[in-house]
Amino acid sequence: MNHHSPPVAWRRMTHIAALAAALVFPVAARAQGTSSSRLGTIHFTVTDDAAAQRAFERGVLLLHSFEYGASAEAFRKAQELQPGLVLAYWGEAMTYNHPIWNQRDRGAAMAALARLAPTPEARLAKTTHPRDRGLLEAIEILYREGPKPERDTAYSEAMERLVAEFPDDPEVRLFYALSLEGLSQGVRVVPTYMRAAAIAEEVFRANPDHPGAAHYLIHAFDDPTHAPLGLTAARAYSRIAPGAAHAQHMTTHIFLALGMWDQVVSQNTIAAEQTWWGPGHYTSWLSYGLAQQGRFAAADSLLVRARAEHERRNSGRTRSALTIMRAHHVILTERWDHPILGWPIDTAGLSPTARATDAFARGLAALQRGDRAAAAATALLLDRIEAGDAGAPPVLTAELNALLLLDEGRTDSAMALLHHASAIEDGLPIEFGPPDIVKPSHELLGEVLLAAQRPVEAHAEFERALALAPGRALSLRGLARSAHAAGDEEAARKAYRTLREVWHAADPGIRGLTEARSVAAR
Repeated sequence: MNHHSPPVAWRRMTHIAALAAALVFPVAARAQGTSSSRLGTIHFTVTDDAAAQRAFERGVLLLHSFEYGASAEAFRKAQELQPGLVLAYWGEAMTYNHPIWNQRDRGAAMAALARLAPTPEARLAKTTHPRDRGLLEAIEILYREGPKPERDTAYSEAMERLVAEFPDDPEVRLFYALSLEGLSQGVRVVPTYMRAAAIAEEVFRANPDHPGAAHYLIHAFDDPTHAPLGLTAARAYSRIAPGAAHAQHMTTHIFLALGMWDQVVSQNTIAAEQTWWGPGHYTSWLSYGLAQQGRFAAADSLLVRARAEHERRNSGRTRSALTIMRAHHVILTERWDHPILGWPIDTAGLSPTARATDAFARGLAALQRGDRAAAAATALLLDRIEAGDAGAPPVLTAELNALLLLDEGRTDSAMALLHHASAIEDGLPIEFGPPDIVKPSHELLGEVLLAAQRPVEAHAEFERALALAPGRALSLRGLARSAHAAGDEEAARKAYRTLREVWHAADPGIRGLTEARSVAAR
């Protein structure tokens, strides 16, 4: 494992993971409903005390579904019921490490472990059970002082040794699989993810009701290339753990990667109902899914509701989410004078990604309205945002500057800059979820090429855009139009049929709906 600074591309992935963590964690304790809410089935016996065992297993079940706040509460309940239950303190400490989100709260974890005993040696002396002692040793390694990448690697190696000692223990194996997925600090390293998937798959096959096995399989496969491999786990996970909001949302990591918008909408609706309707991770994905379906009025209503909730609980987290939701909505609906652009949202102090996303959407909308001066001013702001963040890829700046060049009639320069932007995007790690590059570069280049009456080149760009984001409505519309302009009527009909299926519940009158229905029906 390389402990040096991560590559530039890392920033894009960590923003997604950090936003997920920041927006899910504060409401996680509300996500399970009553104590009878179903969370899956595990067999992890640690005590003969029935009440303490139930509390402990509930904590582990919630831990597997990343419901960290409620999981910590369950482990503390187990500690109250049996103060000497060593793994109850291990479990609480585990809730303060979030491998996928690249977060660790060492102070909180050490405080939990200190309640068991003041030193690592004293804590280890509390148990002679080999597996329990091994888990405790591993977490002591995780929370030693030192950089998180270094600690993650050492912890994963300790878990690997424990698997060698207990090869048939599903909990040991799954926590090792999760440690593998957390090794790269937010970057998808496919070979490592596949190692984790192989472990989780075996456990899932043996226990199809295990929440951790389904969850970690989804994380291993949630990109467009591997998503079909995670479809069985995605379809199972919501049934395994209906009492965990994150489980309902997590299924959509696969559904979104496959362009299955009905499922993206239905599952994130459930997750939002179990938590709250303010701007956050679940509502961001829900808003994006509604827009893909062409249900713009429903997405409008969601944004209004989310804004009202934000005003009651104003924070940097909610401002960031609302800013990004608004940008996606304006671009996907192509309503360049949308009233939501007038909402006063203070972006000061937000991440470079959130501020750049907001600036780009505003600049693009201004240019489409014919306000070149406002668009040019926004392009300068974008340049300053990305220049101030060494890890931010300058794709959005390049896109907006290319459109300004196009507006000046400098077509060749604009095309060259858009090709440069798409080359940068191609060099970035594959994303999961709504894209940080709020207007994907291949989609934009395809639209510009189509307007320049170069449909064959445009068609290739839209195909590339759909390979990166299957089922994205604007790319499908562009694919169909470019095929038609190139004289390939069969390809046009096929693309329009797919678009009509995506828009089966679309609002009447959205751009492209009439042509999709008429051409697909031929």
